[in-house]
Amino acid sequence: MAVLEVKNVTFSYDGVFDVIKDINLILRDGELVSLLGISGGGKTTLFNIIAGLYRPQQGQILLDGEDITGQSGKVSYMLQKDMLLPYRTVVDNVALPLLIKGMKKKEARKIASDHFKQFGIEGTQKMYPGGLSGGMRQRAALLRAYLFSAEVALLDEPFSALDTLTKSELHRWYLDMMNNIKLSTLFITHDIDEAILLSDRIYLLDGKTGTLTDEIVINEPKPRRKDFNLTDDFLRYKRDIIARIGGAES
Repeated sequence: MAVLEVKNVTFSYDGVFDVIKDINLILRDGELVSLLGISGGGKTTLFNIIAGLYRPQQGQILLDGEDITGQSGKVSYMLQKDMLLPYRTVVDNVALPLLIKGMKKKEARKIASDHFKQFGIEGTQKMYPGGLSGGMRQRAALLRAYLFSAEVALLDEPFSALDTLTKSELHRWYLDMMNNIKLSTLFITHDIDEAILLSDRIYLLDGKTGTLTDEIVINEPKPRRKDFNLTDDFLRYKRDIIARIGGAES
């Protein structure tokens, strides 16, 4: 069942040049679906539309069948940078979505703190973001996003600034967390390896035309086995994606 649908969405900043055009995609319950394409190709613009920050000239955004086009606050949205406020403790950073919704500070802190162990950051509640590692900061930011909306998460290259080992650890952790908390995720990346390792399906976005050119299904169990990126199956997916991207961008 589709929890999120993007239907015939077209958007331009100047009313003349379409940044994205006739975009149609679906996110099913429990899936991680990636948008893969070159930087500046319209992926973040599409996320801003799904999040209700921009209104498209054409098309609809549906959440559980309800039209949420142009409505903010319906899905969680995490950017590449963790955006943690340096002058707030970690628990107060994480509790921000609850405070914005009008919850009292004491209750918001308690609800947020109750999730710290599950998200692997227990014991950091009274610390400040500057004292956390990059991986821990991302976990805190993901928890904050989860408390904003517990059904659908939009992640815009959240792991791109991390070193390879930390990124690999967070990949496995995030897939486990998605399964445990019943979260569906739409994921932006321009890293082909990352898309293959994480995704149930991958949409390829052509940066020149602003259209989706292909949908690739990754028929591998998740989480992927640790050496999956060394297998012939992995390389076959990668060659196929490179060939399709090359055709779209030529």
